[in-house]
Amino acid sequence: MPAQSAKGSDAKSRLWVENLMPGQRIDDEIFLVNKKDLRSTSSGGLYIHMILSDRTGQLLTRLWQATQQQYETIPDGGFIRVRGRTESYKGAMQFIVEGMRPVPQNEINLGDFIPRTKYDTEDMWQKVLAILNTIENKDLRTLLKRFVDDKALVEKIKVAPAAVSLHHAYVGGLLEHTLSVLQLACKIFGQEDASTSQYPEVSRDLVLAGIFLHDLGKTSEFTFETNFTYTDSGQLVGHIVQAAIWIDQKIADVEAETKQPFPGDIQNVLTHIVLAHHGTYEFGSPRLPSIPEAVAVHYLDNLDAKLHIFLRQIDTDADAEARWTQFVPSIGTRVFKPDVMGIRKHDPAE
Repeated sequence: MPAQSAKGSDAKSRLWVENLMPGQRIDDEIFLVNKKDLRSTSSGGLYIHMILSDRTGQLLTRLWQATQQQYETIPDGGFIRVRGRTESYKGAMQFIVEGMRPVPQNEINLGDFIPRTKYDTEDMWQKVLAILNTIENKDLRTLLKRFVDDKALVEKIKVAPAAVSLHHAYVGGLLEHTLSVLQLACKIFGQEDASTSQYPEVSRDLVLAGIFLHDLGKTSEFTFETNFTYTDSGQLVGHIVQAAIWIDQKIADVEAETKQPFPGDIQNVLTHIVLAHHGTYEFGSPRLPSIPEAVAVHYLDNLDAKLHIFLRQIDTDADAEARWTQFVPSIGTRVFKPDVMGIRKHDPAE
């Protein structure tokens, strides 16, 4: 078990999700309830479908021959103590519950259940600011200052996850992802300015500003006090549209202060980058990328997210000896794990 898995837990050694194997007994363990559903079997009976988790991963869970009363005792977003067994089902592991009871939150060490970035958030934030300070366009600098001077927003940026379950789904994940994409952009479009850009025809300033803003709406899209779920605003508006709204609001603030109109073309293309960063309508993008900078932000964002998913699947796979992970729905494949070139570095704490 990685050394960091025991950090924040009590003296009792718990069974972490990342270490569970099919065919294993769980006789007395506490998990966070991320999701619960009461469903019908083909024969007309009821069963409970749940996603349980700790800070190391999520566990597909079922309780057969269930009742409505049992379902109602399960605290959605709360904690339960369970016993049962793990098994393999269609190439994935699931947990079959044989007994359970709710656990009050005041008896819980939240550090065991809320995953966090392994990096220092203050250090990451300073690195983000340093990159944004290399933007040369005065209008973009003035606008971005409105965002980075918003103390309440910045505090949310430092703790928000980047997703509920896919990539960077942990406290501080949004900041880690944003910094990583900004650093990728600097490698392509120049570290300090555009003089060494691979694509000098593409605006480095717009790319960097678009990357900083593209996922900012996730600070209001998710709630993450005990588990990661969508807020009402997240469900009704979504992070893409929310970020576009904030751009309009901050620009209105800039105009009110400077008594000067903000350049309309810059506002439009910056908003477009945010609206188009998911790349396709299928993945929730209100617009398709229509400018080079929007294409750049989309692919850099997607590259960081996908590589994070692949590498995390390799690092957290329950069967350390297996050459392949189990099927990963978010990428539509299993991941081949062997480091054939011997280049992957491991955390010294492991």
